Amino acid sequence: MLNALEVFTTVIVGLMVGVEFSVAFVINRILDALPEDSGQLGRAHGGRMLGAVMPVWYITSLILVTAWAIAGRHHQGTALVITAGALLLLSVIMSILLLVPINNQGKTWTPDNRPADWKQQMNRWDRLHYIRVTVIIAAFALLAAALA
Repeated sequence: MLNALEVFTTVIVGLMVGVEFSVAFVINRILDALPEDSGQLGRAHGGRMLGAVMPVWYITSLILVTAWAIAGRHHQGTALVITAGALLLLSVIMSILLLVPINNQGKTWTPDNRPADWKQQMNRWDRLHYIRVTVIIAAFALLAAALA
């Protein structure tokens, strides 16, 4: 049963990392290259869509890692799982305090109501998101190492 939890957790966290990596290094670059207001509209739509899904995914990942750490507390690799959990907790805190406030504003913007500094705000979100992606990649790597 513990093996199934370990594999399931690693897959769920890995998929989350893949989505967030794709947002950072593929989707946002595509949106930024679109003409006129298309990129800003795409970011607003993405903010609404992913803003509804990702919180559940982050919290579920954190719960699964916590369950793994508890269930496997007497097994080798538990320190790696606990460290991964701490990194995922850090990513949730970063999200709530830094990224979600920007996202909540950006997802309501249209070409008619966006602030003059909307590009600077999106650039700030991108920089913070790169840091968050790095944190969750590290968590994923630790989980993968704990499987070995």
